[in-house]
Amino acid sequence: MQKELHFEFKARYFTSGAITTQTRNIWFVLHGYGQLAQYFIRKFEILKPPETVVIAPEGLSRFYLQDVNTRVQSGNAKVGATWMTRENRLTDIENYLNFLCKLYRTEIPNDYTGHITILGFSQGAATASRWATDSRIRFNRLILWAGVFPPDMNLEQAGSLLQRKEVLQVYGTNDPFMNELRLAEMQQINARLGVTPRVITFTGKHEINTEVLKQISEGN
Repeated sequence: MQKELHFEFKARYFTSGAITTQTRNIWFVLHGYGQLAQYFIRKFEILKPPETVVIAPEGLSRFYLQDVNTRVQSGNAKVGATWMTRENRLTDIENYLNFLCKLYRTEIPNDYTGHITILGFSQGAATASRWATDSRIRFNRLILWAGVFPPDMNLEQAGSLLQRKEVLQVYGTNDPFMNELRLAEMQQINARLGVTPRVITFTGKHEINTEVLKQISEGN
């Protein structure tokens, strides 16, 4: 018999600086599978505080990136994080939504009226999509980078909300994860949502492209 209980849980996140009266832009950046927020946030160093503040939450589950035998032989004990797996996934989704909403309430001042961007990279794209559309948070722009909307999200609710937001989908033309099947899936989900995201491509693989990031941040 499976049972569940609730308990206090600490989760970590990283920021590029403090939000002040000079802050005009806040970026929430959600990492991909097997990444850690403390390293992922470095990919956004071109976004400078205090005008722009970056907030990088971390997935609630961490794991060794290599199996036991490989770690012992190589001495490599690198760790990554994940937002969810297929095991008990609905509970994982509920937990990370609660975490992200608490993070938002903790970091965003009640009187903040500036621009808010939510960016999800790879696996983080699905997480960002659910958070942006399932929660009553204020944001201006949603960027799915090297990822797509999850097909099992509430498409009717999400579509109604996203039609009033700026939505971007960004990926590298050599990204093995954004193949023809994935791109076709992306187009189908977009059609079901009733949204037409701005699509930006670059010559590259499964990565954050600094030049493209700069152009987006500058409004180009």
